[in-house]
Amino acid sequence: MGGGNAQKSAAARLKNMKSAGKTDEERKAATAKAAKDSVAFVCKLCRQTFMINAKNPQLYLHVTARHPSESDSPVNCFDQLADFDPLDPKGEKAEKAEAEKKKKAAAAKKKKAAGGGGDLLGLLDAGLTKGKGKKKKFGK
Repeated sequence: MGGGNAQKSAAARLKNMKSAGKTDEERKAATAKAAKDSVAFVCKLCRQTFMINAKNPQLYLHVTARHPSESDSPVNCFDQLADFDPLDPKGEKAEKAEAEKKKKAAAAKKKKAAGGGGDLLGLLDAGLTKGKGKKKKFGK
């Protein structure tokens, strides 16, 4: 008899569910996650906590500012600083060096596969291609 609008009813139901908020289980889970994230990094010396989004430069800054006598070995405060380079905080130099190393290894592998790795024919080919150029004409 009643010709209700199903779409309107579904939208109203969804709106009421959103305004109800989180359930108790969802609130407990969110609180536990926030507590875990807030103490992700703990300084071993002074027990100061850092949140999960703290980056290595920030941790290194803590070591140099709060523990200057320990700044020669930042691993004494945070294990994450084992491979940290303060002169290259974003790791760009390390990435570039790694890429260059891979490039050289690939070139050496390619050269070895082509037969230019040190056999006599490869050496002769290298010598022949290197010396080509314009010929000098004598007598003119």
